Amino acid sequence: MTDTSARPEGLSAYIAVTAAYWAFMLTDGALRMLVLLHFHTLGFSAVQLAYLFVLYEVAGMVTNLCAGWIAARFGLTSTLYAGLGIQVLALMALAQLDPAWAIGASVAYVMVVKGASGVAKDLAKMSSKSAVKLLAPSEAGGLFRWVALLTGSKNAVKGLGFLLGAALLATVGFVWAVLGMAAILAVILVAVLIVMPAGLPKGRKGAKFSDVFSKSPNVNWLSVARVFLFGARDVWFVVGIPIYFYAVLSDGSVAGNRAAFFMIGTFMAVWVILYGFVQASAPRILRAASRPEDDLVHAAKGWGWSLAAIPAVLTLAALAAEGPQTWLTSLLVAGLMVFGAVFAINSALHSYLILAFTQAERVTMDVGFYYMANAGGRLVGTLLSGVTYQLGGLPLMLGTATLMVALAALSTGRLQPSARPPAL
Repeated sequence: MTDTSARPEGLSAYIAVTAAYWAFMLTDGALRMLVLLHFHTLGFSAVQLAYLFVLYEVAGMVTNLCAGWIAARFGLTSTLYAGLGIQVLALMALAQLDPAWAIGASVAYVMVVKGASGVAKDLAKMSSKSAVKLLAPSEAGGLFRWVALLTGSKNAVKGLGFLLGAALLATVGFVWAVLGMAAILAVILVAVLIVMPAGLPKGRKGAKFSDVFSKSPNVNWLSVARVFLFGARDVWFVVGIPIYFYAVLSDGSVAGNRAAFFMIGTFMAVWVILYGFVQASAPRILRAASRPEDDLVHAAKGWGWSLAAIPAVLTLAALAAEGPQTWLTSLLVAGLMVFGAVFAINSALHSYLILAFTQAERVTMDVGFYYMANAGGRLVGTLLSGVTYQLGGLPLMLGTATLMVALAALSTGRLQPSARPPAL
């Protein structure tokens, strides 16, 4: 890979891609919080809330599998623009939801719209992450720095989106919040279309769909680890913890509900912002500029087991509490913040290693395959979040997260230093 540090167009393209990704993730975070809290107040159960996000994650799996080939065939900018455009349409469609519809019809409609949003998100994500491999400078840990900055800043922006979504729901209401975000994102899409510089691949006609499936053991094991890592996060993040906090914080009044919305949105926002900050700082925390790739592979294995200890402790605390307790809520807040910081190191290492393991000519396909696994983990975590919380409350939910982190650590342990994918 050539050094792009001396090429202004490389940096300009990176800035444009990052700005577009920021705009997308701000609306994605806000939309998640809007949907979760709005439909919870309409009487949806934990399992029904989980259903609202199922097609979103299924669409992500299919999109990532196909998007790598689409980008290789038609170019990275085409998938980035498509992602932004589909998100605008999804937001506009969601505003058409009628509260008078039956719950079954509402669930089905929102599932379809969220599915479209899932397609949009993963088109934008795959495009942005793949672009880093092609644009980042190769020396002094440049790839790790650039991918950590993109991913970390994205998560910080998504955290602000959680807070924005909760604030908009409590002030202007669901419909105006969704329409406002659609309008802003449409303006940003037009701006990116105008200012995007040259520098990203335009696609190649010889790209085959079968090339999406990687022949690299490292890429495959890292993808397996990603399934369990993000499943372990979403098993508590998507439904269980927000609903638990709502039960603890809300007194049932309109004012109490609004206060609960703000507090839950603030927690989720701070968690994701902390996660993003640590993720962006990971190259410095890990001293990546002075460490070889093989050393970072070994580091990923150790950090995986460190993460597993945190939900294990929280599970024991939830079992001891036998129901909502003030001390348990405080411990959950503190423990999940620590989980977020250690999770961020794991995620940053994985995001760097997938780009380090792949070749430039097949980066979109390997990244697409890897994020298909990421979406698969979120799908499993989303389903289990509603099911485990409804069946066994906090202990079962947190115990499931512990098991999934352990499986992620075992999969990461299969990575081989200095292994490279075979040439095409």
